Amino acid sequence: MTQEKLFIKLKEEFAKIIEEKQLSMDKVNIRSEALSIDEAIGNTKRTDFPIITGKEVLLQAEYKGFYGQAFTDAPAIFEGKLSQVLDMDLTSGGHGRGIFIAAMNAVMCSLGLADHTIHCKNEGPELCAKKIKSYFKERYADIKITLVGYQPAMLENLADGFRVRVLDLNPDNIGQIRYGVQVEDGIKDYSDAVQWADVILCTGSTICNGSIVNFLDLDKETIFYGTTIAGAAAILGLKRLCFESL
Repeated sequence: MTQEKLFIKLKEEFAKIIEEKQLSMDKVNIRSEALSIDEAIGNTKRTDFPIITGKEVLLQAEYKGFYGQAFTDAPAIFEGKLSQVLDMDLTSGGHGRGIFIAAMNAVMCSLGLADHTIHCKNEGPELCAKKIKSYFKERYADIKITLVGYQPAMLENLADGFRVRVLDLNPDNIGQIRYGVQVEDGIKDYSDAVQWADVILCTGSTICNGSIVNFLDLDKETIFYGTTIAGAAAILGLKRLCFESL
């Protein structure tokens, strides 16, 4: 699937939901803004989460008291109607995608079509990582996991029990040894790391930069994690883990 086809599908499916629920006629205000580190992830013992290092921002949309979020490298502030969200260009950059995805997550959460749309805080990332390790331990005897997206708590936990490779796009991480694993280039090392793995554990924020299309049609199990992918996972039927989010 190409990026264009992916975003056309997401927009069409979300538009159907809005039409069926007659939301397009409502005077709906959606506000999406970059959260501070404390608002997004709270007080964590680690200092190398992407949201803390400044490589990503977390956009938050509010709709009728429900919230949806999206990790992105494109900060944005938006207030308007759902019809305006549907008119956004999703193919040319991250600005419109971040607002669209955050808004979609909030609306789908309000309708009971998606859940766990608010990022965990404080000890949540550590607890989630431990639960993800347990998830794999309970289901697989011996597997090789390629972690897509440098997520320190997950990497440390998975490396203690599994053979793990990790891909990332941040040049500050690539080539570094983290928790006994060398961070590899998400572009240059993609093919080898994916072919090597039995299971791909992929960050849902790939939906914002469009690289998710590289992980949608693989001939092996692919599991996404995080809040960003909540609505898209429901629409596309993707397996998703997000244990400590709200």
